[in-house]
Parts: sequence; structure tokens; C-alpha cells
Amino acid sequence: MADPATPPPQDLPEVPHAVARKPGVRWLQPVWIIPMVAAIIGGWLAFQHFLDRGPTIQIRFRTAEGLEAGKTRIKYKDVDIGVVRHITLGEDRNGVIVDAEMVKQASRGLLVEDTRFWVVRPRISGGRVSGLSTLLAGAYIGTDPGKSTNERRDFEGLETPPVVTEGLPGRAFRLTADDVGSLD
Repeated sequence: MADPATPPPQDLPEVPHAVARKPGVRWLQPVWIIPMVAAIIGGWLAFQHFLDRGPTIQIRFRTAEGLEAGKTRIKYKDVDIGVVRHITLGEDRNGVIVDAEMVKQASRGLLVEDTRFWVVRPRISGGRVSGLSTLLAGAYIGTDPGKSTNERRDFEGLETPPVVTEGLPGRAFRLTADDVGSLD
């Protein structure tokens, strides 16, 4: 054992001293690349979603029978062009207001002043049966585009489907009489 009073030998190497350096530029750590790429992709998808959203319309019906928010589709020629988002009771409580979001590309030129909407559900009237496909799939809102050029966002829904729709041959006549009699 060495005596603590004796000085250390002079031939030992000197211990290096720490030197303070100015901090350099810190680069991004590789572990942060994946979260940043995920955030950029998520932001891009959200931006695209808002760009692709179509217009919102309102349709007034007497009743909401067969309609469900988030499920009921709006169709034209059996192609989905929108979906019902909300169903509320009208201010006068005499009907319901259906808020629907339309598909941007499909609804171009369809939302004009004389466009007609009605609920397609099973019907039996005058010896005629219609809407049987809705027994399994559920009711949907049918559309008949108008010929007007003036756009519109609020509509009065029909209670029964129109007899003649756009693009089909036929004519509609309005008969006026004091007594209906046996007219069918």
C-alpha cells in the first residue's frame, strides 16, 4: 500500500480535460420519420375528404316512414347519389325535414328547381304493385331530375312516385271533374 503522504510518481500520463464545444446542427432522428409521414398522409386524406364532399340539401316530407339517418340512400337510375344525414321534425310539426349529403360528381346538374324526390317503398294501389325491392333492402329516396338551369338546395318531397319520369316515354294529363266516378 502506498503512503498517502508521499506524492504520486511524476511519470504517469496526464488525464485529459473536457473541452466545451459549441453545439452543432441537430438533424432529425430517424425514429421520427414514420410518425411524420403518417401525419402528412392523414392530413392529405382529411383535405381530400373535404374537397370531395358534395352539397347538402333539404327535402320536406309529410312523414319519415321508412327513412333512417345514415342508412337511407338517394338514388337516380339505381345509382347512389346521396345519403340521408339527419331527420328532424319541421317547425310547424306538420312534416319532417330530411338533410341529405349528395355525392359531388353524381349530383352535378341534378339539383335544380324542378327536380322531384319521393320515398320508394312497397305500394299496392289501383291493381298495381311497386317498390317490392325495398322489402329486403329498405326504403330509399328516388329522384327525377328537372330540366331547369337554376340550382336549388331545398325541395318539397312527393308523397307518391310520379307516373312519368324523365327519359321515359309517356304523358301526364290532369283531369278535372265534379265527381270522380269509376275513374281508375
